[in-house]
Amino acid sequence: MEAQVSDRPEWTELPDLASRRFGGTVMWATDELFAEKENLVNPWVPAHRAETFGPKGQVYDGWETRRHREPGDDQAIVRLGLAGTVTGVVVDTAFFKGNYPPFVSVEATSVPGYPSAAELQTADWDVLVDRAPAAGHTENFYAVNGSRRYTHVRLTQHPDGGVARLRVHGAPIPDPALLDLDALDLAALENGAIVTGCSNRFYSSPNNILSPGLAAHQAEGWETARRRDDGNDWVTLRLAGAGIVRFVELDTSNLKGNAPGWASVSGRETYGEWVPLLPKTRLQPDTRHRFALPDGPEVTEARLDIYPDGGLARLRLFGRLTEAGRTNLKARFAKTR
Repeated sequence: MEAQVSDRPEWTELPDLASRRFGGTVMWATDELFAEKENLVNPWVPAHRAETFGPKGQVYDGWETRRHREPGDDQAIVRLGLAGTVTGVVVDTAFFKGNYPPFVSVEATSVPGYPSAAELQTADWDVLVDRAPAAGHTENFYAVNGSRRYTHVRLTQHPDGGVARLRVHGAPIPDPALLDLDALDLAALENGAIVTGCSNRFYSSPNNILSPGLAAHQAEGWETARRRDDGNDWVTLRLAGAGIVRFVELDTSNLKGNAPGWASVSGRETYGEWVPLLPKTRLQPDTRHRFALPDGPEVTEARLDIYPDGGLARLRLFGRLTEAGRTNLKARFAKTR
């Protein structure tokens, strides 16, 4: 079964660096009278229940400010859960039909450490989206030609209104100084791994299996449609860097009637050959499986095959970076600063 055809931009398949699932947070906003700023980074699709009114009006799954009666714009600052380069931004105005901002802009900055919202006001901000038109009750897509590593973004509504979600899609770039290069998860998004291919993402994104922490429920993993042929589903990924995989963890937590029956993991060596890391192995539903591997070759990519279909909560490939892997990881960080 082939991946699903979609009219969404291809860059939306990259991880949402701002997502709460990865630790993103809305640090500050000029106003949030009608609906809380924190909703901007919720990982789920915006929801709506008609005629659910609170003391301040209709309850929205988004961020909504009061109507301006004087000149000025509304802003919100988001600390990215995963620092990285930005390829595209989605400003989703779902269910905001008569109260969405007619124009939006998005800026980004890179600040080390843990600055406060007040300190970020004086940071140097780069423009990612320059006062662009926005439509109501839709996903507004804005491609970004970003090459710098960013840690925070700032969304501006011109002049006010409501936005359901802010999605910031791109490639995570970790700070090597904050990693133990001798023992890390080579498949983690937060360490710089990235999905490069997937057979099927009908129910949920394969990025989920590289996410930090445990999956709270079934939707926080990767799940495919039911196959009706003799094939199997798979995911490929570029590792955080060239390394030696010592342990494989295949987590089927929360997947009880839809876990794969079996799985295997392969690695691509630096000269391009695929080699088996974990042979086809039987899996149990709702279980964290860990397998120790014998010393193997240096690999730069990995492929997970599940048989025949189903879902996985998390994939972990614990190991160490080789000298080549350390050099490349440090070079990626230095190049995007």
